[in-house]
Amino acid sequence: MAHARKKPPGNASPLWATFQTLWLEKHLILFKTEYTFLVVSVLWLLEIGINVWVIQKVSYTEIDWKAYMDEVEGVINGTYDYTQLKGDTGPLVYPAGFVYIFTALYYITSSGANIRLGQYIFAVFYLITLLLVFRIYCRTKKVPPYVFFFMCCASYRIHSIFVLRLFNDPVAMMLLFAAVNLFIDGHWSLGCVVYSLAVSVKMNVLLFAPGLLFLLLSEFGLMRTIPKLAICASIQVLLGLPFLLENPIGYMSGAFDLGRQFMFKWTVNWRFLPEWLFLNRYFHFLLLAAHLLSLLLFALLRWKRSAESPLELLKEPGKRKDPAPKNTANQIVLILFTSNFIGMCFSRSLHYQFYVWYFHTLPYLLWSGGLKKMAHLLRVLILGLVELSWNTYPSTCSSSVALHICHLVIFFSLWLSPFAPSVTQRKAPVKDKCQ
Repeated sequence: MAHARKKPPGNASPLWATFQTLWLEKHLILFKTEYTFLVVSVLWLLEIGINVWVIQKVSYTEIDWKAYMDEVEGVINGTYDYTQLKGDTGPLVYPAGFVYIFTALYYITSSGANIRLGQYIFAVFYLITLLLVFRIYCRTKKVPPYVFFFMCCASYRIHSIFVLRLFNDPVAMMLLFAAVNLFIDGHWSLGCVVYSLAVSVKMNVLLFAPGLLFLLLSEFGLMRTIPKLAICASIQVLLGLPFLLENPIGYMSGAFDLGRQFMFKWTVNWRFLPEWLFLNRYFHFLLLAAHLLSLLLFALLRWKRSAESPLELLKEPGKRKDPAPKNTANQIVLILFTSNFIGMCFSRSLHYQFYVWYFHTLPYLLWSGGLKKMAHLLRVLILGLVELSWNTYPSTCSSSVALHICHLVIFFSLWLSPFAPSVTQRKAPVKDKCQ
């Protein structure tokens, strides 16, 4: 009887072997983190077409672009006093990095008139942001690949913020995610430069600052952290120098106005409150106190190792009683993203474009949480409710309450998350395709 000839396994090409493996495990590709790189690569290519379609088929909506152009036009015309720089929507309230970036866009888009070109530039910003975000998820391998379909294809609001509204928030977040990539690669000084550049575009990036400070102290101790902080400060001074020389108080109070009042009609998160309470300074103080207290509790009880004294963080790692190994990529990302998320939870007001401040971090936060019984379906449901809340316009009492409930679930889950594993649990970083 003739026997069928079998090819020796060694003769199969590596590419053919890869295809065979993918075919055999096709039902697992969307669930196994080993396939993150493959899935996000396909999604990124699809996003090129999606962005082109959105730009060509969906009407552009003017909100802040003209105001941005008016503000930078004042600088181009020689006005460096921040109190004199205004646009349709009011005075200039962003730091100097915003001025330089949008001045470049002013020239590229023919004084802001070529909006279609501006949309394509923001589509490039969107694609770069996705590359940076996907690299973080590839390195950390926390989130199953199917979740990235929701991150890319399911969010109308995020595409709108980038290519239909041309807000400055996406530019700041693009730089922030670049900084996070540098931090997880161990390039702390360069990461601080890029982080400070992100702050110079919009100061919401300061919500990551408490987490970054904790990580710097953990990695370097107090004395070696000071130069890193000096890098961040010097970038701000250097960029703001022309405006600081003209009117330092005007620049600082305009670009970094922490007490700016928000309008009730635009709030996404506090619609269920009466307007008088929303505008009340004591309510703002209560939110700030809750924000600071939450950060303090996370830093002391969750981020640091349980047996470690807070004062140990001030010492250089090698001189501590129990020398701490380097933070893993997952620890770095989780602390930074949690720091920002806490700020979002206690924000005095969230406007629609602010969604991009934490949208790309939500899957990581949900799949890093400590609620082991939280099923995949529940996590996806939370992502869907958050998306629905941000897409309800104008916001309603129900959408605002739903958003706070989702925030509360994520917050509680993060509190139970193992931020700082013991030394025996730490593993050396694995090289992968995303590095």
